[in-house]
Amino acid sequence: MSMQQVELFPVPSPCIGVCQSNTKGYCLGCLRSRTERQKWNDLMPSEKMRVIDLCRLRKAKLDAMLAAKELKAKKAQDSQP
Repeated sequence: MSMQQVELFPVPSPCIGVCQSNTKGYCLGCLRSRTERQKWNDLMPSEKMRVIDLCRLRKAKLDAMLAAKELKAKKAQDSQP
């Protein structure tokens, strides 16, 4: 028999008030998908925590991609005479 942990505190929304979507449907502010944003109030606390974990992973991936792009641009600039 499995028991769910009782949630003592509500899970706050990761929304930061930007509320604009990119071409893939992810919010530019909190990085939630359209579905995650639309269903937020219906999710169980454990599901909300999973969404927040996914947002953190998306942010880390985005940060790594931006850092790689900046490094590539800097290398290209440094190699110019």
